[in-house]
Amino acid sequence: MKLTYKNLFSLHNKTAIVTGGLGILGRHFCAGLAECGANVVVVDLDEPQAKSFANALAKDYHVHCIGIGCDVSSPEQVKDMVKQTKRTFKTIDILLNNAASKTKDVTHYFAPFEEYSLADWRKVMSVNIDGMFLVAQQVGIEMVKQNQGGSIIQTSSIYGIVAPDGRIYEGSYYLGTSINTPAVYSASKAAVWGLTKYLATYWAEKGIRVNMLTPGGIESGQNETFKQKYAHRTPLARMGVPEEVVGAVIYLSSSASSYVTGQNIIVDGGLTTW
Repeated sequence: MKLTYKNLFSLHNKTAIVTGGLGILGRHFCAGLAECGANVVVVDLDEPQAKSFANALAKDYHVHCIGIGCDVSSPEQVKDMVKQTKRTFKTIDILLNNAASKTKDVTHYFAPFEEYSLADWRKVMSVNIDGMFLVAQQVGIEMVKQNQGGSIIQTSSIYGIVAPDGRIYEGSYYLGTSINTPAVYSASKAAVWGLTKYLATYWAEKGIRVNMLTPGGIESGQNETFKQKYAHRTPLARMGVPEEVVGAVIYLSSSASSYVTGQNIIVDGGLTTW
């Protein structure tokens, strides 16, 4: 009998949790998963907006979607989010561990390394790595109980793999704010890789695959100076757009990647090859 390869990418009857589901990439991830047939749990701080977006996804893609408000740095809220998901869908098949944070005051977030406060450092880490640990832990517990395997995808960044090139930030702005890549961002995203490899081996015998997704720079409001300088550093000579990262999520979520675990899928236009 001929194998139908496109069916390997189907996510019908699968349930996917997406943390940071209202973010620039998160919305596209949720839509891509839903279009491929998954029931999607949109998780973000703003519960009304998460529910509204989930309703829109359900209408557009004819799947069951719910929105849950959750601060992933809170153990209690993470446990409650997973319980809500289980009550609604009975099983959890896919986790896109995607939430990330900045400090409320962006001037603090983009402060020079020598002036960075420990309080701001810990605030970012509480989401970027503590939150990733907490969500992976609670979802992993359920996946082990289910005894049906599962796929966990953890979002990192090229600046968790290589150091940022400070030259591209000269004269660069994001939505009118002067920007850089702070050390806390690089350190937290690098930690995701260590956690991913650990969990990939820890849960392998349970059939739970754990991989990392590493996007490069995505257009989202940077000024032309930044975009041009970034493009000059990239073999494909441009920044990416959110839709270009979704395919990797679908692949890692589906049976098409059933023999892939402990890997880092980099979608960066080739930047990290130079």
